[in-house]
Amino acid sequence: MKFATKVLHAGIEPEAQTGAIMTPIFQTSTYVQEAPGVHKGYEYARTQNPTRDVLQKNLAALENGNHAYCFASGMAATEAIIHLLNPGDEVICTHDLYGGTYRLFTKVYAKYGIIFHFEDMSEIKNWSNKVNSRTRMVWVETPTNPTLKIIDIEAVSIEIKQQNENRLGLDPILLTVDNTFASPYLQNPLDLGADIVQHSVTKYISGHSDVVMGAAIVKDPELANRLAFFQNSCGAVPGPQDCFLVLRGIKTLAVRMQRHCENGAKVAHYLVNHPKIDKVFWPGFITHSHHEIAKKQMKDFGGMISFSLKGDAFNEAMKFAGSMHIFSLAESLGGVESLIGHPASMTHASIPKEERMKAGLTDSLLRISVGIEDIEDILSDLEQALEKVVV
Repeated sequence: MKFATKVLHAGIEPEAQTGAIMTPIFQTSTYVQEAPGVHKGYEYARTQNPTRDVLQKNLAALENGNHAYCFASGMAATEAIIHLLNPGDEVICTHDLYGGTYRLFTKVYAKYGIIFHFEDMSEIKNWSNKVNSRTRMVWVETPTNPTLKIIDIEAVSIEIKQQNENRLGLDPILLTVDNTFASPYLQNPLDLGADIVQHSVTKYISGHSDVVMGAAIVKDPELANRLAFFQNSCGAVPGPQDCFLVLRGIKTLAVRMQRHCENGAKVAHYLVNHPKIDKVFWPGFITHSHHEIAKKQMKDFGGMISFSLKGDAFNEAMKFAGSMHIFSLAESLGGVESLIGHPASMTHASIPKEERMKAGLTDSLLRISVGIEDIEDILSDLEQALEKVVV
């Protein structure tokens, strides 16, 4: 099936008893057994839930994987993936990544002896010399949050495979890709050599700013078994109501992403040509340093854009963000409505300033998630807010 058909049908069947076309919300905590251990495949809802099962099958299909596991948040999905590691293991990470991921890595798992190296992964040479006998995972975000850098997933995968060939007797290095900014509509990392795809389902996949959820998708059955074990043992699972809402949101993922991309392109070109705008970060520009890689591994360039004003003044950036009407000042992204955020004080506040600056995340950088509103209203809102700015 093509993608727009998958979102409607992959892993989804009419409910067996009634023929209901929509997957029901199985709002139950446990299941009756005929005898101890004799049941219909369901024992306890932390372990399995029919609504969640359908969502997981659908997500696996969207990412061209074989197994998907949903969690109570994107961070819970990240946590389950890091549980694959042991004390003393090392992880090489994108240095320009979501602040919550940085916080989890440095404030939680570093205490348990896992070592994280944050590197500019836009070029192989920038990080490959960090690989050693203790390296167990490479963590990639692409496009990166919030400066929209593009990392060549296939090139990273090839490098890791070459490194693994020389690791006789050692566990292989796993490649994990956070695909939240792109969504499965734009990019499928498993097809490019990744071992694990992670999503904050909260964002584009759900798409309506009404659910918090995460997911991890794999092809390898051994990895799948380990993630299933952590999902059940640690118990950070989503409820059936949330699974139902995400299934409903997924049905419009293809058409929503088309509109996000169309509007995003028009906003990016509007901003880059505005006299009060200094820098615009968006991989669709032919001047973007990795535009050709983005074209190769993405279907389109998405609706996420970051930019700074001329003069790079923090106060003017705050004035601009506070002057919007269509754009709401809020954390998160990927919903049908347009959002604007200030990463340094919001989504990335947990990253020390010196580390943020290395990644190009200045104190005046603004990030927008372009929604699916009428483009004329979106551009008018940007214009009226820019009129209030002094640069």
